[in-house]
Amino acid sequence: MNDQGSPETPAPDVRLESFYARAIPRMLRIMLVASAVLLVPAFWFYSWAGAIGFAAGAAVSYINFLALARGVEGLAERIVNQHSQEKGRRIVLRFIARYGLVAAVAYAIFKGSAWAFRGFLWGLCVPVAAMMIEAGFEAYAAFRRK
Repeated sequence: MNDQGSPETPAPDVRLESFYARAIPRMLRIMLVASAVLLVPAFWFYSWAGAIGFAAGAAVSYINFLALARGVEGLAERIVNQHSQEKGRRIVLRFIARYGLVAAVAYAIFKGSAWAFRGFLWGLCVPVAAMMIEAGFEAYAAFRRK
């Protein structure tokens, strides 16, 4: 209780805030590392065509995730700050461009080879692996607290 008789709010843990603020860059790095590591099994199972498809899928996933993060930040800035420089059309265009990119690369690979398309689909799963690893980091940080 403070001097006015109301309960005090706990001070935010600055270390945890800093940890969570770095989550998106950490997930992007995890995606790069996971893509590089998983390229070997993709080559093993699907040969060159599948490895190229996997690399394309992982690259599209990375670009897609980066665009999504920027789009969400821009949208949040526009909602919070009424005088934001972020234009609504640009935000919507980013979201539409993400889907167009995935569709264009998927179509090009699908026309090329079935093995490349299978590799591409596995490459699209790289963000899932990154999110699972990040969830593990965050759970460890949460349970490690005093």
